[in-house]
Amino acid sequence: MDLPTIASLLLGVAFVVAGGSKIAAGTQWPIQARDLGAPSLVIPALPWIEIVVGAMLIVQVGKPVPALIALGLLVAFTALIVRLLQLGRRPACACFGAWSAKPIGSGHLARNGALMALAVIALF
Repeated sequence: MDLPTIASLLLGVAFVVAGGSKIAAGTQWPIQARDLGAPSLVIPALPWIEIVVGAMLIVQVGKPVPALIALGLLVAFTALIVRLLQLGRRPACACFGAWSAKPIGSGHLARNGALMALAVIALF
């Protein structure tokens, strides 16, 4: 198995887990997402988008589109975190539903950086 395939699989699993854990969090995740500043229109769809993109990365369908979408989402998530930190706000991370109730911080930026690196590798 080559490096881009491994990166795609790892990124896909992360996206499926993120989407699934948001759904499993029930009503808590939308509240956390609003606290983070996520647009109301995006909140109900985001977990499903993550699951679909993650599944496409895992089964290697539509290359390189799923990796590009994942990279775009990660850039948007990271920009949101940076903006909130600049404003001195540290709401709970809603990234992985109930598994990530910890306030946002530099660790979230590092994790997103690693996931973005996987997305870039998966493009090839």
